[in-house]
Amino acid sequence: MSAASFKDGTVPSIFIDGEAGTTGLGIRERLQSLSGITVKSIDPELRKDAKARQAMMAAVDLVVLCLPDAAAREAVALARDLGADAPRILDASTAHRTDAAWTYGFAELAEGQADAIRAARLVSNPGCYATGAIALLRPLVDCGLIPPDYPLTINAVSGYSGGGRTMIEAYEAGRAPAFELYGLGFDHKHLPEITALSRLDVAPIFIPSVGNFRQGMLVSVPLNLSALPAQPPADDLAASLAARYRDCEFVRVIGIEGSHAIGGRLDAEALNNTDNLEIFVFSDKDGGRVVLVARLDNLGKGASGAAVQNIKLMLGQ
Repeated sequence: MSAASFKDGTVPSIFIDGEAGTTGLGIRERLQSLSGITVKSIDPELRKDAKARQAMMAAVDLVVLCLPDAAAREAVALARDLGADAPRILDASTAHRTDAAWTYGFAELAEGQADAIRAARLVSNPGCYATGAIALLRPLVDCGLIPPDYPLTINAVSGYSGGGRTMIEAYEAGRAPAFELYGLGFDHKHLPEITALSRLDVAPIFIPSVGNFRQGMLVSVPLNLSALPAQPPADDLAASLAARYRDCEFVRVIGIEGSHAIGGRLDAEALNNTDNLEIFVFSDKDGGRVVLVARLDNLGKGASGAAVQNIKLMLGQ
């Protein structure tokens, strides 16, 4: 997008619909460090006024939705009613992540994905757990090391900031446990996008958990390599992951040697306040058993950081 295509003819303008929430605040804070972007806000008293929000949408180049799913769908309808004046949209909710009309906002997903985001009018920002899981699985499915119908298990732990206002308040008031599993109904909201964007035919068993720390995330996938049809050595998995992300600014593959060099432990909070994602490959001494791990800040690459990465792509920055 060139400067001449912006609505005010000079610099791009953004409206964050739902800027008072955790993700919205994180996006606004990150945007403050970027030059050449104007962030417009609506009067707090008008945040739920459909006409006022629609008028703001008509005045900007890009709308970022930081809303619950139902409210995000309503916001998209408001924008569509503007016709030729409709802005481009980046949706941080789960409402459109598996919708074929929307471009998935994980720029590192595959070759050409960043260009697809640049060109798209509708982009869905990925979920935090999904970012880690897809980063681990999609390259290995694409190259045939993991078949799409293979039964997978994904384990993950996140800081409590990813659990919404009720969970955040419970932890910060000391009313929550030190650690808990959840999503045990096998219906976690990130599961559809993990399955679809990893190109899996069978939904994995996904066991998320939350710990008594504000932010940070580990997503892990254990694999018995002898049970895979190709029976690949662990080195092949590490090499395939390294090849996929070799030129990526925000994703780094540590590999087998580097993973073991850290001493067999991973700190979930090590990437806090960054927009980075690290991939580790741990294997046993015979190379027959592997644990793949993605580490990220659930508020960074898992939410606001990814959103700003997509905003920059969509605005040609």
